[in-house]
Amino acid sequence: MNLGTFQPGSASMPCTSVEISLRCEDLLDQDLTSKSDPTCVLFVQKSGKSGDWIEFGRTEKIKDSHNPHWETKFVVDYRFEERQLLKLAVYDIDSSKAKLDDHDFLGQAECSLGEIMAQQSKGFVKKLSKGGKIFVHAEELSSNRDAITLRFEGNKLDNKDFFGKSDPYFEISRANESNDYSVVYRSEVIENTLNPEWKQFTIESRTLCNGDHDRTLKFDVYDSDDDGSHDLIGSFQTNVRKLLNGPSSENVFDCINEKKRKKKGEKYKNSGTFILKQIQIEKNPSFLEYIQGGLQVNFTVAVDFTGSNGRPSDPNSLHFRDPTGRP
Repeated sequence: MNLGTFQPGSASMPCTSVEISLRCEDLLDQDLTSKSDPTCVLFVQKSGKSGDWIEFGRTEKIKDSHNPHWETKFVVDYRFEERQLLKLAVYDIDSSKAKLDDHDFLGQAECSLGEIMAQQSKGFVKKLSKGGKIFVHAEELSSNRDAITLRFEGNKLDNKDFFGKSDPYFEISRANESNDYSVVYRSEVIENTLNPEWKQFTIESRTLCNGDHDRTLKFDVYDSDDDGSHDLIGSFQTNVRKLLNGPSSENVFDCINEKKRKKKGEKYKNSGTFILKQIQIEKNPSFLEYIQGGLQVNFTVAVDFTGSNGRPSDPNSLHFRDPTGRP
């Protein structure tokens, strides 16, 4: 190392990418005839000045819920030697307007990213300013960018509706170090059927299980209701390694509703079955992996010196060559 050319402070600050998952409990109810439709907005501090916040991103809106589990994740750079302040603000979204001032404010919490990372074995929880709690989970993001394509069907699911049939959808949640779960995928709703065939979807391995194929995944199947009080049909657990064995009897799962099982006892078998119909994993190499694999990159430059654009010595020409060397 040539110490004569070293500039103090020029070395890059050590950092890593972390993924933030969010959920809330017991939110303030601002709607008279229904429950709130909450969205969480993440703000980061632009400078060291108090109140100097800029919006980083927003989660999706969860309809009619005081206890939302947001599917949207935030990926931020965690810089170990810097105190990174975050503000998490929750709003009741009542229209398509983008301005937050047009929506009801449900409360906020401020903390540092370091506080969140330090509490991951227990889970980071903070009270919101207007009541309720926000739960924040953050973990280092895997470099695995494999894409997993999946398709599922349900068979003979329990009917939760008095008129018509259930409107089933499912959620996939991954286990966290703090013994809770974070939602990573929510399917579309299939209306009025007990034998749904959900659409094929593709999800990154690091989103689904953060690259760990043995990580526990929890599947919850619900009957969707307009008032937000979605009825649980049943649940089961598995992992990516088992799913990768493909469609077979091994990947036909009993949907178990614990309340119903306790009530019926030995007579209870399941609340329907959940069937893997397709799985495919596709490698998404990084640019560095392409180079290491022998990729050659050719770079060609062409300059069009069309005469109608003027002489290169003319400052008004598109091809003017500045004598000072400036571009």
